[in-house]
Amino acid sequence: MLAPGCLENQTASSATGLSGSCDLFETTPSNSSGSATGVGSNETSEVTLVVSHASDGTNLICYSITIELNHALAPNHANNFRTHSQLGNYDNVTFHRIIDDFMVQGGDFVNGDGTGGYAARWYGICDGQPMNQSECPDYTHYDVNDEADNGLQHFGCTISMAKTNYPNTAGSQFFLMPDDITHHQWLDGIHTVFGTVIRGCEHITTLSEVATGQGDRPISPVTLVSATASD
Repeated sequence: MLAPGCLENQTASSATGLSGSCDLFETTPSNSSGSATGVGSNETSEVTLVVSHASDGTNLICYSITIELNHALAPNHANNFRTHSQLGNYDNVTFHRIIDDFMVQGGDFVNGDGTGGYAARWYGICDGQPMNQSECPDYTHYDVNDEADNGLQHFGCTISMAKTNYPNTAGSQFFLMPDDITHHQWLDGIHTVFGTVIRGCEHITTLSEVATGQGDRPISPVTLVSATASD
């Protein structure tokens, strides 16, 4: 199954422009899983990301990246990411912040600039504070509790959750580590690593090297076309 906005072929397509189809597709993505479903706490699941970028500003290339989520060591973060993916919240959301030799950050499906996003469901946290769901103003204030002391560390080809400087403020934003880093140890115990990139990590490295401007924002948009959870 092809992702919207991407064509699986190895020659230039007839579509042009950033709103057109991808001119190259590096790897075929997995099939869609349909509606949101759960995963056991001792299991893993996969989510395949299709990411597009036009380095020349015109011809889109799509990259397929598959992540294995760790539901045993980061159950709420893995569930949150999987649920966002199943609900389509990440579809056509840009990676708003990219720093070479560091990470690729996206997932702000509200504002697209790193200031928005919220948890996919209720995890007992509202605006960073534990409370009853009835006391939380609405779902846009939902956060995920920290699971940073789970033993998973910020090595290359991992995925971690972005948050503010305060505890328990993860919502929907995440960041991917490229394969050319060693260890971002200063993030360990603060941000929650909740999965490993098992296919396509080289594409994260490629995307981490795109040209950026003010605020580390890519000059030519890097777009998460789709996020597809496994059955």
